[in-house]
Amino acid sequence: MAEQKETGNLIGSDKVEGTAVYGTGDEKIGSIERIMIDKPSGKVGYAVLAFGGFLGMGHDHYPVPWGALKYDTNLGGYRTNISKDQLEGAPKYANDDDWDWSDEQRGRKVHDHYGTPWGL
Repeated sequence: MAEQKETGNLIGSDKVEGTAVYGTGDEKIGSIERIMIDKPSGKVGYAVLAFGGFLGMGHDHYPVPWGALKYDTNLGGYRTNISKDQLEGAPKYANDDDWDWSDEQRGRKVHDHYGTPWGL
């Protein structure tokens, strides 16, 4: 039997990666590069958005609390109340070596920036 990537309310992580994210006013503010899952709880903690750069080169990575995103079937992507200006001032990193996911202070800073509750 072929592996299903999407069924009912479930979706495979590889189908989430690359999905557009729309901010205020239905403006595309980036796309999901990866999702970060809390190993103990199994809950998705963050979507890492790719934003900036040109033709996929030189973009930065923006951790966004997963709870700040809601899937919109009409847009075929995720909707958030985050504006492009708010994203531009958000915590970010240039490459995978620049972010320590175990640093609680960074996690709190991300949640504070977006006004979302801390913790999974």
